[in-house]
Amino acid sequence: MIERTRRPTPAPAPRATLRELLREPEGFVVIAELVPWRGALDDEKGVRALAAARELAGNPRIAALSITDNAGGHARIGPTTLAEEFVARGHRVIVHVACRDRSRTALQSLGWELASRGMSNVLALSGDYPVEGYEGLSKPVFDIDSVALLKMYSDIEAELSPAGFEGFFLGAAVNNHKRLERELMPQYFKLAMKIRNGADFVISQVGYDARKQDELLRYMRLHGLDVPAIANSYILGLPVARAFHDGRVPGCVVSDELLEIVERQAASPDKGRAFFLEFAARQVAIARGLGYRGIYLSGHRTAAEIERVLATADGFGTDDWRTFAREMRFGLPGEFHYFEQDRATGLSSDQVNRAYLRSRTPAALERGRRRGSIAYRVNRIAHARVFQSGTPGFRRASRFYSAAERYRAGGALHVIEHAGKMPLFDCRDCGDCSLPDIAYLCPESQCAKNQRNGPCGGTHDGLCEVGAKACIWARAYDRLKPYGEEASMLDRPPVIQDNALRGTSAWANTFLGRDHVGRLRPDAATAARADGAPEEPHA
Repeated sequence: MIERTRRPTPAPAPRATLRELLREPEGFVVIAELVPWRGALDDEKGVRALAAARELAGNPRIAALSITDNAGGHARIGPTTLAEEFVARGHRVIVHVACRDRSRTALQSLGWELASRGMSNVLALSGDYPVEGYEGLSKPVFDIDSVALLKMYSDIEAELSPAGFEGFFLGAAVNNHKRLERELMPQYFKLAMKIRNGADFVISQVGYDARKQDELLRYMRLHGLDVPAIANSYILGLPVARAFHDGRVPGCVVSDELLEIVERQAASPDKGRAFFLEFAARQVAIARGLGYRGIYLSGHRTAAEIERVLATADGFGTDDWRTFAREMRFGLPGEFHYFEQDRATGLSSDQVNRAYLRSRTPAALERGRRRGSIAYRVNRIAHARVFQSGTPGFRRASRFYSAAERYRAGGALHVIEHAGKMPLFDCRDCGDCSLPDIAYLCPESQCAKNQRNGPCGGTHDGLCEVGAKACIWARAYDRLKPYGEEASMLDRPPVIQDNALRGTSAWANTFLGRDHVGRLRPDAATAARADGAPEEPHA
């Protein structure tokens, strides 16, 4: 008979919060990832796993446990269930919250629950696409994305602070290990957007290229993204290295060269265990040397293995990390870098990539515009003349749609609109259109996660993690760059789609101030009414 787990006696909170630890100028924080299991907390598997997790949490050098939320799209016990066990014992935890499985209502409810239960450290994620489910593949939600989730939890914090809530400490992820310019730069732009909307710290994605790790910090410094950055070190083994290499774990990169080393080491008597642990220890040393504020250790490892990694890292010399950084260069062929290489260190310099700068000169942009599609140019012209607020065309269209709704002709116009947009954009009639936000590409039909505020981290060579189709955000980058607009593609408030508009005319909603643009522009409804729109137009 399995003994049921008793609720622990609440213990005092740690003397320093994770926020305080990450803000210490000379500090270096160790965070260990805990992946929940399938099943109940107190079944046989759960008892064993929980005992291992408690042993891990008992290491005083581990500042926090980071508890995943159905990572990889696999169903597991919820992270708050485990977090409760450790918060009650005075341990710091980071609770992952993914948008994949929850509507915005559920995410809002969870935010209040986390605040009420003292779980203030949150890593906001869009989430991996599901790969399984009960009696078939699970249908993802993706009602909002990680940027909108950060904004939501920032708003909850403001709502609860008068009642004494000390606030969330919100984290975000960034994938800086991208091969193509059109993949990497939108990741950086989205990082800035996440910070503007409440991210207090950032964790890099799994990768094994010290130059890319160095580049992320330099980019953040150059662009004033002043939040603590934590490097990611996934402790490899042969099966997971093959999975990363083959793209079976979205966003995680293992190059051909690194896979060859892993396979060779895995053939040793200890199956490469000593090598993999020292390899991770070298990543710890590199992260500390580069100036990261901490290391995020993942890979389903025991407390003894994590301690060995940390002890090995402590045994390195002060400057050994420089040698390790020159060796830890397992990037991808033809990889784009935002900065020029520093030949002396093998890392990045502070000089922005000269070829990238040349690609943004007026002459280069003009050549790019000539190569662009005619359809995209036509869409730009139409938007500028008719759909851009404040233009004569917009005012005329607002009056027209206001009159059409008064005379109940909106339904017929909606049919005509959808008949045109379906073949041109594969429109799904969401009623809250983001075509102008993504260079006239539809996120409903062409993005598996309906990402309206920048790309997720799961692309590989510009292709979506779900099916071999080009990421719409990479395509949008290519369309916007010839016009010098790619760097500002996410310089806006986050788009939060209103599902009440689904099945209604997106054009009417735009011109009458009902869509996300109208909600974000306080003068939209007033301007529309001044041109003859009714105060409460019929849906």
